[in-house]
Amino acid sequence: MPLLTIELLIALVTAHLLADFVFQTTHMVLNKQRPAIMLMHGLHVFALTALFSGGAMQLSLGIALSHVAIDMVKVHLAPDNLRSYLLDQAAHLTVLLLAVMWLPDAILAHWWPPLNTDMIQIALVVSGLITATMAGGPAVGHLMARYKSDARPEGLEYAGRIIGLMERGLIFLMVMIGEPSGIGFLIAAKSILRFDTVSRDQKMSEYVIIGTLASFGWALAASFATMATLSAMGY
Repeated sequence: MPLLTIELLIALVTAHLLADFVFQTTHMVLNKQRPAIMLMHGLHVFALTALFSGGAMQLSLGIALSHVAIDMVKVHLAPDNLRSYLLDQAAHLTVLLLAVMWLPDAILAHWWPPLNTDMIQIALVVSGLITATMAGGPAVGHLMARYKSDARPEGLEYAGRIIGLMERGLIFLMVMIGEPSGIGFLIAAKSILRFDTVSRDQKMSEYVIIGTLASFGWALAASFATMATLSAMGY
């Protein structure tokens, strides 16, 4: 794949992740069946795609329309579970990949100015961080939804979500700085802090173990994928 195409794909993926996980609030996710909310999300996708593609308005409009169409199918026809979440994200990324593969280099060169090395690395790291942290939250949440009624987890509202974001962020940081061994200390610290709760309740213990392994596994996969991509591009 030509370097120009790879650079544009990185830019489009970064714009997608920002639109779906940073600029899309919890309120928007819960109310996306409302046309006004869906339209707002589509505008976010269009604006960010246009910004990151160097002002390619037609490309940005096409991506935004396809994004809204995919989201409408998910909201109105698909069940709210892990499979539909992963398929939704896979569909969005497939559209971005097909868009850059089908566009001639002459058109890409007109729209997309070459990025310097620092900007490419920043875009990759930002994409990896969002994937490891914010994109991992819904995936782990959907996975654990079936066990909530049995385990009956108690605690502060949204505390589990914040803890998950922080632990996946720390894992991403440790992998990126070349210190993955520090993840062992993170596991040990979480085990100690949770020991009193899980030692008295087997269901809660299994719930915590499944959630922790899923969260750590997602973060590790995203972190090492980011490192592998940076290495493959010679950074």
